[in-house]
Amino acid sequence: MNGHPSAPNAAPPAPSSGVEPHTEPRPASAPLHPPPLSLYVHLPWCVRKCPYCDFNSHEGRGALPFDAYVDALLADLDHDLPLVWGRTVQSVFFGGGTPSLFPPCHIDRFLQGASSRLRFAPGCEVTLETNPGTAEHGRFELYQQAGVNRLSFGIQSFDDDCLRRLGRIHDSREADAAVKLAQDAGFDNFNLDLMYALPQQTLAMAERDLERAFALQPTHVSHYQLTLEPNTLFAAKPPAGIPDDDASWDMQEHCQALLAANGYAQYEVSAYARAGRQCAHNLNYWRYGDYLGIGAGAHGKLTLGHDESILRRWKVKHPGAYLASAGKVEAIGGDDRIEPSRRPFEFMLNALRLVEGFELDLFALRTGVAVAEIAPQLQQAVANGWLAIEGGHARPTEAGRRFTNDLVSLFL
Repeated sequence: MNGHPSAPNAAPPAPSSGVEPHTEPRPASAPLHPPPLSLYVHLPWCVRKCPYCDFNSHEGRGALPFDAYVDALLADLDHDLPLVWGRTVQSVFFGGGTPSLFPPCHIDRFLQGASSRLRFAPGCEVTLETNPGTAEHGRFELYQQAGVNRLSFGIQSFDDDCLRRLGRIHDSREADAAVKLAQDAGFDNFNLDLMYALPQQTLAMAERDLERAFALQPTHVSHYQLTLEPNTLFAAKPPAGIPDDDASWDMQEHCQALLAANGYAQYEVSAYARAGRQCAHNLNYWRYGDYLGIGAGAHGKLTLGHDESILRRWKVKHPGAYLASAGKVEAIGGDDRIEPSRRPFEFMLNALRLVEGFELDLFALRTGVAVAEIAPQLQQAVANGWLAIEGGHARPTEAGRRFTNDLVSLFL
């Protein structure tokens, strides 16, 4: 996950004519407090692009420029540092692409460089996404020595036929072996990514995937439905046998119950964890926290204290263009100032994914918009049975979680 960027403004405001133009009333303000800060690092290469993937990932051809890319990441970080002077990084996430294509020495060099530029919190969560098809003996020990303390395995399924239909480069045996290698190296905090409603998948097959996952004792499971995203091969040529909406909902309900029965509490739409093992990095996204985004196509969201504004910034997507421009203004793909009128929707788009919901006071702190400004929408959500509010805390109901899009749209 890498934020929800908005389109940059098309043009600067016109010069003033001396007459105040008619504008919509500005939302009543509240003090805007900088929230916790995370660091997202995008490593864009993979062995092969999966047909369902809409992330900024590129098939590696020939030798990859690991050294040059780490240099570019550090130059990118240097360029953005003035936006976050004096703030502490609470979590780091290496996403992709396939970050585990990068040898541990390059992950180590980046983390050494980043921690010399930014203050890392004690016990800072550092997650590396890894593909079982790129796991090698000995690498996990070295990733751990570099400072990685959490892994996220892109398993997707333990059914070899499903994996082939998804275009994955690993099989179920390699998935088991990769996780066990990590455990042998001392990793005790790791996530398994699993998908359901796959082509030709039955409810029994989805259940078996979870049973195989439970046997590996992950601390966290991401369990999400296959969707046909625009600009993917699957969107252009949908595979045969994708379960219909009713079958997909049956899988979701059955698997949620199975996860709960095995000690994995749902805390977000598609995230389940053992007690105390929620992903700190993703929780910061969902609580409308700040994150610095570096790397090709990376997105960031930052609260700027000097003028109490919120900035979304993203970097150019193509690795070649990024390598050529990192550290310069040309590497910025766009900047977007989030006006107060847009912040309630952005906040709810994230916070209403959480089972726990949010404190109403947190809304005001993170958006700089007074809670009174959204009182009509909150009342409508309660009247619709989508939201429960008690003691200053708002929580989506079961119906609200099922109709999240409708609930969030109230705040547009």
